[in-house]
Amino acid sequence: MAHCVVPEAEAILDKEFKVLDKGFVRLVDYLGSDSRIVQAARVSYGEGTKTFRQDKGLITYLMRNQHTSPFEQVNFTFHVKMPIFVARQWIRHRTARVNEISGRYSVLADEAYIPDSEHINFQSEDNKQGRSTEILDPAIVEQVKGLLANDQKRAFETYHTLLDLGIAREIARIDLPLSLYTQWYWQMDLHNLFHFLKLRLDSHAQYEIRAYAEVILNMVRAVCPLACEAFETLILHGKSFSSAEIGAIKSMLNGNECPLTGRALQIFEEKLQ
Repeated sequence: MAHCVVPEAEAILDKEFKVLDKGFVRLVDYLGSDSRIVQAARVSYGEGTKTFRQDKGLITYLMRNQHTSPFEQVNFTFHVKMPIFVARQWIRHRTARVNEISGRYSVLADEAYIPDSEHINFQSEDNKQGRSTEILDPAIVEQVKGLLANDQKRAFETYHTLLDLGIAREIARIDLPLSLYTQWYWQMDLHNLFHFLKLRLDSHAQYEIRAYAEVILNMVRAVCPLACEAFETLILHGKSFSSAEIGAIKSMLNGNECPLTGRALQIFEEKLQ
């Protein structure tokens, strides 16, 4: 099985792609490509395909039928700089291998996240964990940004005062805010990376982690364009229906009213939008 080198991936290797106000994503390394997925599948499916069109068809077949192991043959390593509150959502994806900067060993940089004005919103009234889309009074937005900046400044001043007193770094760091930027090396295979992207590119995901997911998808697309096309078509922008919803679709195709009611109807209508 030949080593996979993708010119489009080589062109972005080790380049920082900015995310949020001070963050970035950098593709450190990759192992495999669309060719590796096809090569791995051929072990199960025989000699298999030869042309670009046939390779595309095989990858689409694998994605559609959830034959995931060939996608696990491709691996990515990213260097990511993000706010701690984003990292704490991110680390929920436990299939990755992670090495994060340590505040016990290193003096942390005075860098914290402040949202852009358009991303400061009231709490959503119909989503307990999300923001509303209401546009805020600019005066309120500036007040929020000022409060965040002042608290961050005070936290960093306390941090450096404690360090200057000789207090251990592991103690001095404990009052730093969740907006503090951290960094890690993050490695994951393509199958699990697609699962991460499916969840974090969803419109209900928090904007900040969604911004990182969008950049990562573009990087992955440079390495595995066929796999990404299949993922976006079948998974990211595709829909799955319950048996009751399939029954409703059949009923409606026969000219009948939708039999679903209440919350079930609301969810069904959202899927059809």
